[in-house]
Formats: sequence, structure tokens, C-alpha cells
Amino acid sequence: MLNMAEGVARLGALAESAPVAALADAFAAAGHELAIVGGPVRDALLGRATNDLDFTTDARPDDILRIVKPISTARWDVGRDFGTIGAKVAGDQVEITTYRADSYDGVTRKPTVEFGDTLEGDLARRDFTVNAMALRVPSRRLVDPTGGVEDLVRAELRTPADPRVSFGDDPLRMLRAARFSSQLGFHVDPATVDAIEQLRATLRIVSAERIQGELVRLLQTDDPGRGIRLLVQTGLIEEFLPEIPALRLEVDEHHHHKDVYEHSLTVLRQAIELEKTRNPDAAPDVPLRLAALLHDIGKPSTRRLEPGGAVTFHHHDVKGARMARKRLKELRFDAATIDSVTKLIELHLRFFGYAEGAWTDSAVRRYVRDAGDELERLHILTRADVTTRNKRKAARLAAAYDDIERRIAALAAQEELDAMRPELDGNQIQEILGITPGREVGEAYRFLLDLRLDEGLLGEEEAERRLRAWWETRP
Repeated sequence: MLNMAEGVARLGALAESAPVAALADAFAAAGHELAIVGGPVRDALLGRATNDLDFTTDARPDDILRIVKPISTARWDVGRDFGTIGAKVAGDQVEITTYRADSYDGVTRKPTVEFGDTLEGDLARRDFTVNAMALRVPSRRLVDPTGGVEDLVRAELRTPADPRVSFGDDPLRMLRAARFSSQLGFHVDPATVDAIEQLRATLRIVSAERIQGELVRLLQTDDPGRGIRLLVQTGLIEEFLPEIPALRLEVDEHHHHKDVYEHSLTVLRQAIELEKTRNPDAAPDVPLRLAALLHDIGKPSTRRLEPGGAVTFHHHDVKGARMARKRLKELRFDAATIDSVTKLIELHLRFFGYAEGAWTDSAVRRYVRDAGDELERLHILTRADVTTRNKRKAARLAAAYDDIERRIAALAAQEELDAMRPELDGNQIQEILGITPGREVGEAYRFLLDLRLDEGLLGEEEAERRLRAWWETRP
């Protein structure tokens, strides 16, 4: 629930922070307007952490550079063509952008960059009302021409202008609706949902890299399932990830199986919960979350209806891995992410053979070897893949996975100990040197252990040669 008194106090604290105060004074002294804009204002009102400081001003880029130079330790102007100057002020990175009044041609999402003259005009062209608020500094006056505060109270996402116009200008905003819905826990107003349904095909003018970037940001939220449901509901996801709605398999009265779509969203949610429990300080694990979402995409094409009502999905793991690789390449994901996701999908069923009967040590080692660097992610994905409502079955599978993790840890510890042992044991030392058990065997053993730790594996022949040389020079 939004508490306005507390929100205003947080805005005041934001305005008093060192970088904001320094910039406010500098722009005022130069005769220019300055306002904190967008996410920082929204998050301060909501009581969320503010990570980035974005400003807007009537000053043009050259003037911005001139104003910030005396109070900054670094500056960058890679966004100069779009009116944006970056700087490091009082230890914080900030971005300052000239008021914009862009226009779009409807063919590409690249705007014709036009600088504006008013803060209100700049805010009116932004994506959602909750992002179209600004705090003028140093006067600390909240500017909210499109009702962003009211929408914060309602926990609603709405575009400042007619959503058909807003999304027609920049179709990527439709994907942002899903991301902010998940990030903020807000619902999307009906007119905005209708516009996404009507204009979903316009997403095709957006580059794969931009779509991938928004998908990643969605998956990095605490509740990506909320945004994914919106994308499926509106059909927008059909434009870039059609494998997800395809999971909604038809179920007839004679053949029964899990709702694969709902199961996949549950696996994603459970994977995120496990990720946070097992690695609480780590950044959101996008490859793991992609694998959780996509792990069963091979099921629709491998489904077979068997006599007696059974449904099978033989080899959907292998099929799904191939499908995921193709789709992620089209979305321009990097090779490391693609390899991680496809390996996890291909291996996600492997454990269930263990649950049906204990493996030998060599089978456990093969499991570890095949997982390689993805072992921890595979642990999480496999545990998250258990969504049965049968408590006894769920407990049995959890106990089985507890057991395999214990065995993996025990084998790893044993192999680490083995790696620290000399290449020749006590009996071999006695035989090579012609001595009997006693202090000298211990000395020889420690020599060989130091040799192993210092130089690694030498091979038994070399170890024996070095042992004999040491023995001959020993006092």
C-alpha cells in the first residue's frame, strides 16, 4: 500500500543526496531546469531501492557537459545524439538527458530525435504513467501530468497517451508492460491489454537484440510468471517465443497428463525460490531461469497418446534442447547462455533414473561429468521440476535428490583426498628402497607428498626415480 507521507519523505531524502544536490545547484546557477525523472521517483514513492539516477533538463548536450565538468570526476557522451550525457558525480553515476519531443515513422522503432522545451512535454512521451513523474530540483516540486501517483495507488500500468498511439510509436513498450507488471507486481489496465492484442504484430519491427534484452529483464524479476502470463494472454509471446503458448496441450477425457504450461511456470517459480535459498547473494541466474521456462518445450512435438489413456513424451529432453538452441540463437543470446540452457534441458530428466534405483559410484561420477559446470544449476532445475501434488511421491523424490547430492559431495571429497596422496604408497616405498616399516618410510612418504603438491602428477616411474635420487642424497 502506497503511503504518500513516507513517499514524500523519501523523495526529500533523494533530493538531499550528494549527487542530486550538487547537480541541482550547478544547473540552477547556470540558469537551467533540472528534474529527477522516471524510475528513481517511482521507486522512492514505493519505498523500493533506487539504483540509478536519471535526470532531464532544458539544457542541450553541450551545455550539460559544460555544467557537469567542474563537479564530476568522469564524463561520457556516447548518448549525445539522443541528448544524453553521463557523468560520475559525488561517487554516483548519473545520466542527464535534454527534454525530448521525438516522433516515429511507424516503420522502425527508431525515433526522429527532436529536443523539447518543457518538462511536461517530455513526460507525456514516456512509456507508462508511473514512469512519467519527475521531481524538480532544487525546488523539490513533484510534476505528474498524467496521473502516475494515482496509478501507483491503484497498482496499475497505463500509458500516458492512447495505448495504441504509444505502442504504435514504440512496440517494445508492449514487452515493457510485461516486465514492469512482474517487477512492480502491478496489473495492466484493460485498454492497454487490448492494445497489445491488437498491435502485437508490430513487434516485428523491433530487433531481436532489443526483444532479448526485455526478456532477460523480465526473467530477472522476482515474479516473471506474472509477465509471461500477460504475454501469453495477449498473444505477444507468439511473435518471439511461440514454444511457450504451445505448451498448453489439449487434454481429452481419455488421456490425462499435467498442464505442461502451468507446470513450466511452477518450475520457473520453484527454481527462483531454490536459487535464492541456495545462492542468496547471487545475481538472478538468467540461464537457469530460461532452462526452467523452456525445459519441456519438446513435449508438444513428442506427445503420443497410448492405449489405455497413457500419454508419453519420449525423448522430449533431446528434442527440447534442439528447439531451445534454435530459438535462443534467433533471439541473439550469447553462446555461453545457449550452451548452458541446452545442456540443462538435455539433462533435466537424468536424475529420475536415480530415483527409481540407486546408482553405482561410477554412474554418479558420470552424472557429475556430464553436467560439468552446470551441476549446481542442474541440482536446482531437477528439484524444481517436481510439481506433483502427491506428498509421498514428492518426499520420496526430494529424499532421493538429497541422497545423490550427499554422494556427489562425498565422492568429490574422496577424490580431493586421493589427489593429495603420493603416487607411491608405503608398501611401494619399502620395496623400492629395501627398507622395513619405520621412521624412514614416513620421511619418504612426506617427500613424495610434497613433490605431489608442488609439481602435480609425475607418473610412477618418475616418482620412483625422484625417490631414489632423494634417498641417495639423504644424510
